Amino acid sequence: MKQITIAVIFGGCSSEYSISLESAHAVITHMNRERYRPLPVGITREGRWLAYFGETGKIADDTWHQDESCIPAAYSPDRGDHSLLLFRGQETDRISIDAVFPVLHGKNGEDGTIQGLFELTGTPLIGCGTLSSALCMDKDRAHRLVSSAGVDVPRSFILGRTDDPDEAVCRAEELGFPVFVKPVKAGSSYGITKVPSPEFFGPAVAEAFLHDDQVIVEETIPGFETGCAVMGNEELITGEIDEIELQDGFFDFTEKYNLITSSIHVPARITPEQSQKLKDTAKRIYRALGCSGFARVDMFLTPEGRIVFNEVNTIPGFTAHSRFPNMMKAAGMTFDEIISRAVELALEKQTGGILQ
Repeated sequence: MKQITIAVIFGGCSSEYSISLESAHAVITHMNRERYRPLPVGITREGRWLAYFGETGKIADDTWHQDESCIPAAYSPDRGDHSLLLFRGQETDRISIDAVFPVLHGKNGEDGTIQGLFELTGTPLIGCGTLSSALCMDKDRAHRLVSSAGVDVPRSFILGRTDDPDEAVCRAEELGFPVFVKPVKAGSSYGITKVPSPEFFGPAVAEAFLHDDQVIVEETIPGFETGCAVMGNEELITGEIDEIELQDGFFDFTEKYNLITSSIHVPARITPEQSQKLKDTAKRIYRALGCSGFARVDMFLTPEGRIVFNEVNTIPGFTAHSRFPNMMKAAGMTFDEIISRAVELALEKQTGGILQ
């Protein structure tokens, strides 16, 4: 059986650069080396592409780009070439690539930009494609499509930089404070503020505009947030539902990656009927947004049992303590099996079967 070469893309020009390093380290160390050959390709904060042949541990501590094993690299745009180009002085070497695994979070990695590059070349892409990645990153457009599929979404409105701030406050009051102010396209809760009253609205909008050129203002949904890990192309499987328990505030960046006052329960402390309904709704959302490979679907469950869509993460965290692998683990799938299944789904989608 041929060993499959997988380019694992990490880093990137994103505020979530450091999170990508942790996820990439976990993905690489959990790959079945008898079946797969991971080829780490790092993108520095400045946007330089470097093939990395050093110790995997240096990826996690962000010293990889200082290693002498790094070689300037680029991906061949020729369709059907499927090669990583290595620039060794005046010479150029090629490494044939069987599949690409973008382990990137946020802008310039999870938003369809890099997915478009690899779809252009015809290289098997692990995870969601260009269109679904772009749609899921855009909270407004994702909500519109999911609503059209019959799933409840929060009431909201969009702000541009030139919109009247006084009118925006009035519209927020119509939603009812507290409201959430978010960049339309950003991840890991960057730029998100829970605004308790009108006097805090302006600074929250200014903060959100630091991360995107559009802002979405959403009503607060009572209850708690849940997540559902989904894998598949045509036939879908799910992990167990998880539940985020908050002591105060909301699940912001600090809580997501440190769990200072919050807890995550897997499985969620809900009835079997509610769990199944959430899984079915997650599949409907996944299909409505054209997802493939894998994604994490986040929803709210209200005290009355109503399910309200929040967002989809097309490249969720992939560390051993991240929500996606823990939900799949609760359903009986190990981290190594998750990685192998993600690769198989990409190859099946692209070639109609696993490479032999």
